[in-house]
Amino acid sequence: MSSRTVRIDETTYMLLKKLAESAEVTMLDVLAEAIEGHRRNVFLRQMNADFATLRKNPKAWREELEERALWDNALCDGQED
Repeated sequence: MSSRTVRIDETTYMLLKKLAESAEVTMLDVLAEAIEGHRRNVFLRQMNADFATLRKNPKAWREELEERALWDNALCDGQED
């Protein structure tokens, strides 16, 4: 695995170190988890903004709801949970 250097301030480094020690994982693991969490938050915020824009267009929003209803029917396939 290749590695890169990222500069962080002392306070952030100490917090990262404490988090890693308390979870008994590497600092790299903590960073990877934090970055993945941030990526997911950005994705969800953007998706919420996109849906808000879609809701402002009555025709497009109605089409969205109609498509959802079609997909909901696909779940009625006679299979038990």
